[in-house]
Amino acid sequence: MEAALSTALALSPNQLFNAVNPGDKNFALKYCKDRSVVMTMAATGILGKGGGLIERPTIETTTPGRESEFDVRKSRKTSPPFRVLLHNDNFNKREYVVQVLMKVIPGMTIDNAVNIMQEAHHNGLAVVITCAQVDAEDHCMQLRGNGLLSSIEPADGGGC
Repeated sequence: MEAALSTALALSPNQLFNAVNPGDKNFALKYCKDRSVVMTMAATGILGKGGGLIERPTIETTTPGRESEFDVRKSRKTSPPFRVLLHNDNFNKREYVVQVLMKVIPGMTIDNAVNIMQEAHHNGLAVVITCAQVDAEDHCMQLRGNGLLSSIEPADGGGC
């Protein structure tokens, strides 16, 4: 409720709790112990001017030069998609390739990892995932860091 206030509002304790006459505009407050009613009436301006003060809420802003998490996610979704490619090699065992794919690629199932490994083994190349360039570069570097041959290329179409 306080976030809805746009300016400071002055309130007197006498105005809030000492209304005596049923005709007084603050009469309802004497009989209502719910603080939200007080805040609602203060926010709508029913109460007049007085001595108390409700502070203006602070609004968080991002630091200049820093992107918010929302901006980063938005830019990743709007960037052109890239493919992460797995190249066949004669060094790594098939089981190891499957384990690395499942470790590096989020949401990779064992069935998908086996299929990608088999495709790379038979065709020399397989598409691991299609995603934003930043993520594709990260996945490629992680695959390489685990000893697999990997590269990225721009995708012709499709999304992440």
